[in-house]
Amino acid sequence: TSAVTIIDPFQNYLDALKACFDFDQLRKFGSSGFSILFDGMHGAGGKFAQRVLVEELGLPESSLMRSNPLPDFGNCHPDPNLTYASELVKKMGLTSDGSADSSIDASTLPMLGAANDGDGDRNLIAGAGFFVTPSDSMALICDNYEAIPQFAASGLNGVARSMPSSAALDVVAEARNIPCFVTPTGWKFFGNLMSSKESFDGKDYTPFVCGEESFGTGSDHVREKDGLWAVLAWMSILSKANEGVSEGEALVGVKEIVEKHWGRYGRHFYCRYDYEGVDSDAA
Repeated sequence: TSAVTIIDPFQNYLDALKACFDFDQLRKFGSSGFSILFDGMHGAGGKFAQRVLVEELGLPESSLMRSNPLPDFGNCHPDPNLTYASELVKKMGLTSDGSADSSIDASTLPMLGAANDGDGDRNLIAGAGFFVTPSDSMALICDNYEAIPQFAASGLNGVARSMPSSAALDVVAEARNIPCFVTPTGWKFFGNLMSSKESFDGKDYTPFVCGEESFGTGSDHVREKDGLWAVLAWMSILSKANEGVSEGEALVGVKEIVEKHWGRYGRHFYCRYDYEGVDSDAA
C-alpha cells in the first residue's frame, strides 16, 4: 500500500515568504500611499498573489488583474514581457518599447507594476512610466539586499546571472565584494552553485540571488526562480527607500531608485530577440 500526503501549498509557500520578508512592515507600507498593479496573466501565480498581496498584506482587490487561472490562459501567451503583458504595460504609462508615454501623468499611476508568467516563476517589474530590465532588476536587488530581511543579517554570499544578460550585476557585486558568476542559460547551473557545499563539498554561496535574461529571478529560499518573491523584494526596496518620508511628501518611486543606481554604477544595455513562428528547417 501507498500513503498519499495532502499538503496546503498556499500555506507552505506563505511560510517560505514570511521567512524572507517582513510582512508587518510591508503591510504598513501598503497602507501609507503605496500602490501596485499585478498581472497574473491567467496563470497559476494569480491565486498566490491573491493570498499574499490582498489577504496577507491588505492591498485592495483592484491591485490584481487577470489573476484567475484559466486552462488556456485566456487565449493569451503568459510571458511577462513588454509584448505579452501589453495591458499592464499600458496601464503603467509605458509604450510597447518600454519608454514612458509622455501623454500620461505618472503621478496618477500605480507605484509598482508587476507580472508573473503561466507557472508564476518569472516576473516583469515596472514603475510609474518606467520599465526595469531583468538585468537591472537583479542588480538593484543585489545592491539593496539590506532592505530584504532574508539577507539583512548575513548579507549575500553569492550572486549569478545567465550569460545573455547584461553586466549590471557584475559591477555591483564587485563593488560590494560579493562572489559573482556568469553561467550558461539554464536554472540547473544556478542550482549547482546553491548546492555547492552539500553536493560538491565546496564553498557555501548561500544566501544567494540569481537571475536570467528571460525575466526569471530567484534565491535559495526555494532554489528556483520565483515571480512573487521578486515582487516582494521590490516592495521591500521601495519601503526602505521611503523610510523617513513625511506624510504628505511624494514617495520615492522605482524610477528614482533605478536612476540613482545608474548614477553610481553606470547604465548597462543589452537586447533580447524572440523569434516566433519560424520555419524549423530554415532555422
